[in-house]
Parts: sequence; structure tokens; C-alpha cells
Amino acid sequence: MSGNSQRPGSRRKPGTKKGSTAGSGGKGRKALEGKGPTPKAEDRPGHTAYRRVTSKGRPTSGGRRSGAKSGRPSTEVVAGRNPVVEALRERVPASALFVAERIDGDDRVKECLKLAAERGLPVMESPRAELDRLTGGSPHQGLALQVPPYDYAHPNDLLARAIDADETALIVALDGVTDPRNLGAVVRSVAAFGAHGVIVPERRSAGMTASAWKTSAGAAARVPVARATNLARALTSLRKAGLFVVGLDGAGEAEVGSLELATEPMVLVTGSEGKGLSRIVREQCDVIARIPIAGDVESLNASVATGIALYAVNQVRAAERPAR
Repeated sequence: MSGNSQRPGSRRKPGTKKGSTAGSGGKGRKALEGKGPTPKAEDRPGHTAYRRVTSKGRPTSGGRRSGAKSGRPSTEVVAGRNPVVEALRERVPASALFVAERIDGDDRVKECLKLAAERGLPVMESPRAELDRLTGGSPHQGLALQVPPYDYAHPNDLLARAIDADETALIVALDGVTDPRNLGAVVRSVAAFGAHGVIVPERRSAGMTASAWKTSAGAAARVPVARATNLARALTSLRKAGLFVVGLDGAGEAEVGSLELATEPMVLVTGSEGKGLSRIVREQCDVIARIPIAGDVESLNASVATGIALYAVNQVRAAERPAR
């Protein structure tokens, strides 16, 4: 019978070691109520499905596991109140927001919960020990954002994008650029000057992390980034498809602004600030071009150099377009 207090187990017997306990009145349970749908099992730390995915790589729509061949983690975690709120403001793709139990709710925490709710992002209340494990011991201040693996395009997809738009192909390739902020800045320049995408090598290169996505200022949502198993072979394939490969180097034989190939379908290749273009990639270039700079400046940042070169190419192409 309902309310029958004589039912065995309905009351704690007096004198037990644990004694009576006071509940929270539902406050802990209701603190995050209605903030988003319950995440899938593979998005919940501590669940066997989560451990299986993070250890082996999350399957992608193409059937391959992201990170399985390169050894990179299938997910990324942004930790800390400022980094998390900035990532949410920039609409960095995310799969779940993790919030520590009994967190002190300052303005950043409130904004994170609000932004997550607006995006329908699952919000998980987790013990701090679990957050420590999720972030690898990095300072998280009670907030962590789980970012799914980036869905890279194939290098040939970038050429197809130009063909579909009936435009002269302009693709950027990065050789040995390892700072994700440089990659994000390049993606932003590619969007600004109407290029068709970015190619990065699978190894020894920056990937589309949350940091790269933030630096792109939203351009990453419009510009595809392709990953090549072997950059030199990818450039060879694009050359066979009719594109010219132009490498950037301070010792180049031609200035980018007067480059005759600027009006042709082309791939613009930028090397790292320190080492420049690798030998094997340089051998695939039809032309090595330079950006004229003052003699007391040794080199330009990779993203700055790429932005200047894209502007120069865009100016040459604009001058060649028939007046409307």
C-alpha cells in the first residue's frame, strides 16, 4: 500500500552506523536541468563507449576512423572558463559541455550554459576528478568543452569546388606549418580573397583544432581544409589536373605581384617560417615566388605571407577580369 511505512526497507532502522542523511532537496539535480539533451554514451567520460572511441578513433561519415592512422586523438578538449566561453562564442563545433558539480557560477559559467542551451549542446555535470581525467590534468576551472574530430576534405575536393563554381582554381597548401593559429589565420585569408581551400599534410603539420577554428573567426565554417597523406604527391596530382604550383620563398625568382601565372589555376605553397619549403615540395613547384620586404627583416610569419600573396594574386586576377 502506498505510504505504508511498515514495508521492509522503507525506513532506516535506528542505531545503524550510517544514520539518517539529509538530501539536497533536488537542488543539485535541478541545477543543470533543461540545459540540453543527454549526450550519447560515447560522449560521456567514464562510459565504456567513450573510452572505446577515444582510444581507437571515432568513425567518420566516410567509414574511416579519424586519427586512427595518424595516431592523433579523435576528440579535443578545451579547458578553462575563458577558453571555453570564447570557443562557444566563435561557434566552434562541440559535442558536449562538461561542468563541475557545485561550481561557483560566475558570468562566464552562466554565459557558457546559455550558449550551450541555445545550440542544443548537451551539458554534463561531472565530478572534478572526472574533469581532471578528461582534461589530462590541465587547469579547467570547472569547465571543459569536448570538440569532435574535424571532417577533412580530400585535396581533389578543393579543385572540384572551383570547377563547380566555374572559377579559376586558387588553392593554398601549407608545408610544415605546425602552429594551429597560423592555420586558422590562413583559412581566414583564403575566405577573404576567394580561394577554394587549404591543404595540409597528415604528419608534422597543424590540424583544425579548436584554436585554429577560433583564429579563423568563423571562416572555417565556409572554407574546406583537406589533409594529404603525402603533400608532394598531392601537388603532383594537382599539376596533372592542370594547376600550376607556386612556392613562396624569400629567394624566389619572381615577385608575387607580377607573377604571370597568377591568372592561371594554381596552388600557392607556403613553408614554415623557420625552414621554409622542404626540398621534396620545392621540387614540385613550377615557380618559386617572393614577397619583397625590407632587408633588415629576415622572413614573414607563414600566415602573414600567405595573406599578402593571396591579395597580390587577387589583384592581378581582378585587373584581368573584363569590366562590367
